[in-house]
Order: sequence, then C-alpha cells, then structure tokens
Amino acid sequence: MDLFEKSQITLELPAVLELLAGEAVSQPAKEEVRRLTPGVYLPEIRRRLAETSAAREMMLTRGSPSFSGVRDVRGALARADLGGVLTPRELLEIAGVLASARAVRSYGMGAEKESCIDHLFRTLQTNKFLEDKIVNSIPGEDEIADAASSELADIRRKMRAAAARVRDSLQKIISAPSMAKFLQDPIITTRSDRFVVPVKAEHKGSVPGLVHDVSASGATLFVEPMAAVKANNEIRELKAREKAEIERILAELSAECAAHREDIDADYAVLVNLDVIFAKAKLSFKLDAAEPEISERGIRLRRARHPLLDRATAVPIDVELGEDYDTLVITGPNTGGKTVTLKTIGLLCLMAQCGLHIPAGDGSRVPVFRAILADIGDEQSIEQSLSTFSSHMVNIVGLLAESGDDTLLLFDELGAGTDPVEGAALAIAILEHARRQGSIIAATTHYAELKVYATNTAGVMNASCEFDVDTLRPTYRLLLGIPGKSNAFAISQRLGLPEEIIADARNRVGVSSAKFEETIEKLKQTRAILDRDRLEAAKQLRQAEEERKKAAQLRAELEVRLDKAQDKARREAERILADARRTAEATFRELDAMRSARNEEQDHQRINAARAELRRTLNEAEEAVRPAEAPQPEQKSARPVRVGDTVQIRSMGVKATVTAISADRTLSLQAGILQVTAREDEVLLLEGEKPSAPRTENRGVTLRESAMPSELDIRGMETIEAIPVMERYIDSAVQSRLETVTIIHGKGTGALRAAVQQALRKNRQVKSFRLGRYGEGETGVTVVELK
Repeated sequence: MDLFEKSQITLELPAVLELLAGEAVSQPAKEEVRRLTPGVYLPEIRRRLAETSAAREMMLTRGSPSFSGVRDVRGALARADLGGVLTPRELLEIAGVLASARAVRSYGMGAEKESCIDHLFRTLQTNKFLEDKIVNSIPGEDEIADAASSELADIRRKMRAAAARVRDSLQKIISAPSMAKFLQDPIITTRSDRFVVPVKAEHKGSVPGLVHDVSASGATLFVEPMAAVKANNEIRELKAREKAEIERILAELSAECAAHREDIDADYAVLVNLDVIFAKAKLSFKLDAAEPEISERGIRLRRARHPLLDRATAVPIDVELGEDYDTLVITGPNTGGKTVTLKTIGLLCLMAQCGLHIPAGDGSRVPVFRAILADIGDEQSIEQSLSTFSSHMVNIVGLLAESGDDTLLLFDELGAGTDPVEGAALAIAILEHARRQGSIIAATTHYAELKVYATNTAGVMNASCEFDVDTLRPTYRLLLGIPGKSNAFAISQRLGLPEEIIADARNRVGVSSAKFEETIEKLKQTRAILDRDRLEAAKQLRQAEEERKKAAQLRAELEVRLDKAQDKARREAERILADARRTAEATFRELDAMRSARNEEQDHQRINAARAELRRTLNEAEEAVRPAEAPQPEQKSARPVRVGDTVQIRSMGVKATVTAISADRTLSLQAGILQVTAREDEVLLLEGEKPSAPRTENRGVTLRESAMPSELDIRGMETIEAIPVMERYIDSAVQSRLETVTIIHGKGTGALRAAVQQALRKNRQVKSFRLGRYGEGETGVTVVELK
C-alpha cells in the first residue's frame, strides 16, 4: 500500500465510499463504488463531476431510475457462448438485465434537457423479444411454462390425462367395499413418481401389484396395483420426454443469449455505470452537497462540513489555501477541531477527485492534486520500537519523498513528541523544505515558535480554532489570520486554581512570550469587533433586501388593482356602448320600415345621414374607452447571436433556434417545422428561453420531491394505516412525474395486497397495475403505472 492509499484511509475516504455504496441499488454497482479511487487527470475529474450534476438535475424533475434488475450475468453469458446450457435462474437474471436496460433507456430518452450522460442512455440496447421469450417461458426459477413450446404443452396435456386415468382406476379399487379391510387408509399417494395405495402388511397378498415402499414401522406396504402399472409406465415415459424438452428449451434460450452476448455485456456495463452516477447524485442530496469548481491551484471552501459528522451539530468552516499563501499553520486547544479541519480539507479534495459533490457552500473550489498525503494520528509501534515521535517521523520522511508540485501535505501536531525547542525547529525546517518542493501544506501545532514563524514569513498564514473561556468549551470555528492563544491560565483560574499560583506562573513566563500572548489577545479582540460589524452589516443588508422585496410586492399589488379597476371601467363603458348600439340599430330598422312605406327620396337621404352620424358618434365613444397602447421601444440583443441561441423573429413574433451562421452573419433558423433565414437585426436574442413549442403544464418542483423514490414499502402496516400512506405517495409521485412506481406490501396472508389493489382500482391517477414479475418481488409487490 503506497502513501497515497494509506492517506485515503487516514482521511476516511473508505467510510464515505461506504455511504455511497448504500445509495447504489445493484450489488455490482456497490462493489464498483467500493473500488472507486480519486482521479488525477483534470478532464476525467470534470467529466465525473458533470455526470453527478446531470444525474442530480434529472432526479429533481423525474425521480431516480430503477436498477433493481441488474445482476452480474457476464459469467453465465460466457458459459452460454461456449455452448453451455444456462439454468432458469441465470436466464431470468439475463431477462432482468434486459428489462432494466429498457426501463432506464426509456427514463433517459424522456428527459427534456440535454445532458452529458444522454449518450449513456442512448448506448443501451433493448431486446424486448428475447426478454419476453425468457419471461414467458420461465415464470419462476423452478418452473417452465407450458407456453414455452407446443411440444411441451402436448406432453403435459398427455401427462394430466394419464394421471387422471390412474387416479380413476385406483379410486375404484379403494372405494370397493371388499378392499376396506386390506387398506391401511383409503387414499391414493405416490412413491418414486408412481401412484400407489397403502396396504396392511398382513394382507399384502390380497392386493396384487408391485411393492414400492414400506413404512418405517413395517405395518404398511405401498403397493402399485396391476391395473395402474401401464398408466404409470406411460406417465414415466412422458416425464422423460418432458425433461428432454425442457433441456432443449433451456439450450435454445441459452443459445439466443449467447448470440446477443456483446450487447447484453455492454448493457450491463452501462447500467452499473449509471447506477454509480445516480448513487453519487443521491449522496449529494443526502449530504446537501454541491459541485465544486476546479481551480488551478488554490483551495477555497465556504461553509464546509465533514461529511461523516451530523449535519445538525457540525460547525461549518471557511478555509482558503494555495493562492495568497501556500502554508496554513493551525493552532488551538486540544479537542478544538484542528484535526477535523485537516481531515475536512483533505477529504473534500479526495471526494471531488472521485466525482462526488462536496458538503460546502457555493463558490467553493478545489484543485486537482497528484497526491494528498497525511500524517495524522499516533502510530507508535512496540514491535518496531517506534515511539510517537519516531512513528510520525517515519511517515514524514515518506511524505517529503513524495512531495512536489500538485501535492497536498497534511501534518497533525508537527514536531510533537520530543523536546519542544528541537521539535519546533524541526517542524519549521520540514515546512520550509516542503514549500521549496512546491507543495500546499496545512499543519497543526501547539508550538509558539510556529505561530511566530507563520506571522513573520511570507506565504504562511496563521489560523486558530476558537475556544470559549467562559464555557471552557471549543466553538469549532476556524479563524484565519489569528494564531491560537494559550488559555492555560484562564482555564486554570476558572477551574479554581489559587490566584497566587496563577500570578507566580505569569511571572515565570518570558517577557517575549507574554508580549506575544498579549498581541494575540488584541488580535482576537479586533477580530471580534470586525466580526460583529460584519454581522451587523449583513443584518442591515438583509433587512434592506426584505424592505425592497416588500416595496416591489406592494407596487405589483397596486398595479394589479389599478389594472383591475381600469378593466372594470372599460367593460362597463363597453356594455353601455353595446346597449346604445343595439338601440340605434333597432331605430334604424324602424326608420327603414317608415321609408319603405313613404317611399320619399328626401326622407331616405335625411335618414341615411342621421344613421351615419349616429354610428360615427358610437365609434368615437368606443375608441375613447379602449386602453391606450404605450409605444414599445425597439429592443436590442444583449450580445451577438451564436449557434444554439433562441431568438424571436421580429416580423413574425415567433421563437426559433439558430442552427447556423454564415460568413456575412445571415442566420439559419428553425421555427417548429419551418426553416427560415434572416439578418441579425431582424431577430431579438432571448436569453434563457427555448423555442416556441406546444404548451405543456409546467409545475414547480420542491426539494422534497427531488429525490422522490420509485418504491414505497408498507410492509408491517395495518390496512387502515397503509392505504392513506400509499395514496399520499401516489399524489407525490404524480407531481414528480414518475411514470411507474412499485408498492411493496409483502406476501403474507394477502389481505394487505388485496386492500392495496382495491384502492388502486378507485384511484383516478392510476393507469394500470400488476403483480411483480420474477426479480421484481413477484406477488410481494404491485407495479403501478401512473397517468
């Protein structure tokens, strides 16, 4: 085991990978996760992180795909390829992989947005013909269906007929009154796959036939009467034919699987890979983590938490290292959080290089390290005669040999375990050597000499873990720029040590040391004032932002009310005008009738003029009540248009996608099924919008819906409790746009299953449902398809 692998164990990466394995569904993916190692190539790490982010975004809108049918079928396929006959269980596992590939491909192809993992979904091959053939031929591990072949169905039909004839003949024998005294019991049973009757031992000669077995007491003989021998022989022959036909069917299915071995092997590999990627996304939700930026060299962690600590109690820390300074010297009391800080820095960098999101705030970034090496903990060995100091020094020698550019070195209690003066000098020399090698370094210490070294050396920064003297407890906050102060005197005083002893101790402390401690105290006071001012400024900023939001909301409400009032007044005016227009039209009709009666030209002209004047007046009044349309200033694009942008064609008012741009900046546009060309000044760039499409329902998705599981386990619940839980789950599943969910109710007596299916029949959101197939849980689950 090299130092990098040993450091991964020290920094507890295997424990994080075990958490990740718990989020994976299939056993092969769990094993793959446990073998995961940090990448060292930048493109690979960026790809891993992008895949995790893409899976997380897909889960926000569609839940997670199901990988429950994924099994390692590579060995079975290899044996089938060599001509071997697979067992029903192996064939069902292959069918499970095919079913999972089909379901996961459907999940991926239904995504609305393109992502960097779309190619994985497209790579999956579907072979529903082979899947259905296996499932229809093999309902269970120990059963071959009659429908597997016409020959098998014919054989089994003949077997049932022969068995019926045997039973009829034996029933006549045991029902005869003369046979009652010879039989132990009037029943028909089987021995060696042949139908027999139990005969008393003392009457064995009274029932002619073949003896197949004797009871343990010897009092009963199991005799096959001669009347049943021929039919039993026929059944035996049919069973041999059945066995041969089953072997032929299994061989045929095995050969078909072997013919598609490459596709199935490829599907298996892609499914395992996707299971790992979605496990990373699930862990990201569980840890409330985010994708870090990848920097050139510097580490910047905002509100970072150790992933193995309880989120409710863990105190987040802010750390910067590797940009303005390459070395961080952390001081503070024991159990104050120094070691946890070191482990958090190293572990979060390892997680990022594994493609995992890290539990840190926005703006966090980490570089790619060739190696992350840690000397943390006491590894003294009696067998090797190594003390604490010697064990640390053995590790440090190895770390320095591996140090260099693109390495992160983490030292816990550097120089401890020996004479303080020599230990401090040695620690400073080790840090300087590692800095010359180009490493980024974080080290913890209690030595005051290292505090002075960090204060006076360019490129080295002090940090401390805060300690509350009033409560005698650490706060676990990391303070950058301030060395840790020795709290021995204050703690001793609060614990009751006599004042004269403390005063004597103060007098024995060197002048320079006392001044240094005094300087640290002043720095802490200044830092406290700055923190208080910063918090107050942040508070006022939040209040101002809240006031701005309230004002904007009030303005929006007033505008809505004003618009409603204007609409109401306009509608009332339009109603009055409509009434007036109807009255005028009625008047016109009456005048026309009068004119026809009189048939006088002068009246005709006068009436037409009056009618025109009245209509003109009504039209002017109608125009007056219409809302005035404010002139719209011509909008301009915020930047030059690029291929893939969404634009609006000004003359048509429709949205389109830019598919190509010629040398003279003529745009080729796709608007639905239309292809259009236009100049750049004839379109308006729409930032963050998609082309016009048929309107669809757009529901908001909450974080609680983001990780919506595709299964609900109600085993152990009473029916009255389980049904409401299931109905709430189906409501949430429909809101999360899940197409298929699984209700796990167990087998048991079947009462819960019956209640579940009765409730599903009444649920309007359920399209259909069925019992699980092999590999899905069979009669212990119900698979529900939602509308």
